[in-house]
Amino acid sequence: MLHLLTDPQAWANLLTLTALEIVLGIDNVIFLSIVTGRLPAHQQPLARYIGLGLAAAMRVLLLLSISWIMGLTAVAFTVVGEAISWRDLVLLGGGLFLLVKGTLEIHHMTEGEGEGEQGAGTRGMGFAAAIVQIVLLDIVFSLDSVITAVGMSQDLPVMIAAVLIAVAVMLLAAKPIGAFIREHPTLKMLALSFLLLVGVALIADGLHFHVPRGYLYFAIAFSAGVECLNLLAARGRRRRAAAPRGEG
Repeated sequence: MLHLLTDPQAWANLLTLTALEIVLGIDNVIFLSIVTGRLPAHQQPLARYIGLGLAAAMRVLLLLSISWIMGLTAVAFTVVGEAISWRDLVLLGGGLFLLVKGTLEIHHMTEGEGEGEQGAGTRGMGFAAAIVQIVLLDIVFSLDSVITAVGMSQDLPVMIAAVLIAVAVMLLAAKPIGAFIREHPTLKMLALSFLLLVGVALIADGLHFHVPRGYLYFAIAFSAGVECLNLLAARGRRRRAAAPRGEG
C-alpha cells in the first residue's frame, strides 16, 4: 500500500477517479438538498451528515465486496429473450423512485406548499422518512459510483480514497447548494427536473439503452447557466426599480 504514495500513476488515477466520483455525486447532492429542505431547519444538518455518512459507508463496503458487485452484472433471469441482471433491477427501481419523488415534489411546489410552510409542508416528511429516502437513493448512486471506480482502477486503496474525498466534497457542498436552491424556487424546480431526467436515464440503463452521462451533465450545466443569467437579470431589474428616480 505504501508504494502507492510514490507511484505517479496511482496519483493520476486518484485525481481522475476523484473528479469522476464528484461529478457522479452531483445527483446525490441535489437529491439530498431537496429531501433535507423539507425538514425543520434544526434537523437538516444532522440529516445531511447521516445521509452522506451512509453514502460513504455504502461505497466503501461495496468496494470491499468487488466480486459481489461484479456479480450483479450477471444474468438474474430473462424476459422475452432479454437478459435482466440484478444491477438492471437496482437501476430500474432507483429510476422509478426518482420519477415518483420528483413528481411528488413538483406537485408540492405547484400546489403552493413552499419552504415557508414548514409545519404543514413537513407533515408527510418526518426525519425517519427523509433518512429512508436518502438511504434508498444512496444505494442506487453508490452502485453506479462503485462500478465506475472498479472500471477505472484496480487499486482498492486508490478507489476508497477517491470515494471518501468525493463524499467529503459533497458534504461541504450540500449545505450551500441546499440554501441556494431554497432561496430560489425556480432553481428548485430546475433541480427537480434534473431528478426526473436522471430517473429516465437510470430506467434506460436498466433496460440496456445507455444514455451517455456527458449529454445529461451538459444539459444540466447549460440549463443551470441560463437560469443563473435569469437570476442576474432579475436582480438587476430589482436594483433599478429600487433606485431613486433621480439616479442614472
